[in-house]
Amino acid sequence: MPDATPETTGGLRPNRWPGDRLGLPEAGQGSVGRVGRRIAALVIDWAAAMLIAMLFAPYDSSVYSWITLGIFALMQVLFIPTIGGSIGHRLLGLRVVPITGGWVGPWRPIVRTLLLVIVIPALIWDADQRGFHDKAAGTVLLRS
Repeated sequence: MPDATPETTGGLRPNRWPGDRLGLPEAGQGSVGRVGRRIAALVIDWAAAMLIAMLFAPYDSSVYSWITLGIFALMQVLFIPTIGGSIGHRLLGLRVVPITGGWVGPWRPIVRTLLLVIVIPALIWDADQRGFHDKAAGTVLLRS
């Protein structure tokens, strides 16, 4: 049986801050985007999708909700690889990057967004404050 001491758990040392094991700084540029900014960015993106959806369907129709969700997803998939994050992310000084570095590419935003719109994967976080949608896509949300 492996030795589990306070210094290591499952072969990994505990984080001193979110992103520590990923080699990211504790605070400032390049650190993991914290929950407050993430939620605020989500609210901005959802509000933008709602406003755009009003052009296509009345606010009180059931179609409006689906159009809003579709526009939200489309904005994520289009803006993450082109401007480094959604409009909300960028306004709040965040960017989505692959954990391995380089360009995020087209497939990571699709996987990330599909899991994000399901909601539950985004609520499951690890010690680095990466939601399951980010883990599955191999991305991390950083302060820019």
